[in-house]
Amino acid sequence: MALQIYISGKYYDKENAKISVYDHGLLYGDGVFEGMRSYSGKVFRLEEHLDRLWDSAKAIWLQIPISKQEMGTVVNKTLEINGIRDGYIRLIVTRGAGSLGLDPNRTSDPQVICITDHIALYPPEFYEKGLEIITASTIRNHSAALSPRIKSLNYLNNIMAKIEGLQAGCVEALMLNAKGEVAECTGDNIFLVKKGKLMTPSLDSGILDGITRGAVLDIAREAGIEVAEMALTKHDVYIADEVFLTGSAAEIIPVVKVDSRPIGDGTVGPITLKLTKRFHQITRE
Repeated sequence: MALQIYISGKYYDKENAKISVYDHGLLYGDGVFEGMRSYSGKVFRLEEHLDRLWDSAKAIWLQIPISKQEMGTVVNKTLEINGIRDGYIRLIVTRGAGSLGLDPNRTSDPQVICITDHIALYPPEFYEKGLEIITASTIRNHSAALSPRIKSLNYLNNIMAKIEGLQAGCVEALMLNAKGEVAECTGDNIFLVKKGKLMTPSLDSGILDGITRGAVLDIAREAGIEVAEMALTKHDVYIADEVFLTGSAAEIIPVVKVDSRPIGDGTVGPITLKLTKRFHQITRE
């Protein structure tokens, strides 16, 4: 059976899943989304993802037309219909169809879309041997302009940095904020380890409040690892003993070289391995 896509109360074959070309989600990136993981038929931290979706929508004055409970049901039903137990979920809410102008008051019928599929963001060897990344010249959106904590459909800022990485032969790139501090990568949060201490940029560094980021912080604290959410510089990255990235799609992936500089001894570090092992345990319990 063809993959079934949920769109505002109905299911469509993947090839027939369509919305209006006048939808402001398409015309202006006006909408919000979440990317989630399902393990053994259970969505990892579903409530946290839905809370973040509603927060993003509230921040852009977008009224989601169904309740959180109904949205959770949609997610689980779409997984079930497609027979997916270990997979990826993309949940989207658009502003709806309107005019060719910007005015959101002229839009109607916000679209709720749920896509469930399988995803392999990086090949297995990158998880085993680690990534090489560069620092992009494209900076993260200034938090006073559009908060990076809003997971909006407009990802052009991240895409431009992604292109820089790809042109340099890297699948991921590090982004700085307007102060020149480390923010996050194009699709992942970043963590450093130095002398046994785990560090990651704080939310006021202009980053997305990652769900997997939060899970890793919880795991580290439970394991007795010292944790700090703080302002970090490229220098901190270069001299780190270990670096890894986190995200719903990526999970936890090590980084062994940044801007041609080896991280630590250039191999995946012990704390990264420990946190990854525990993350795999809790997601599959």
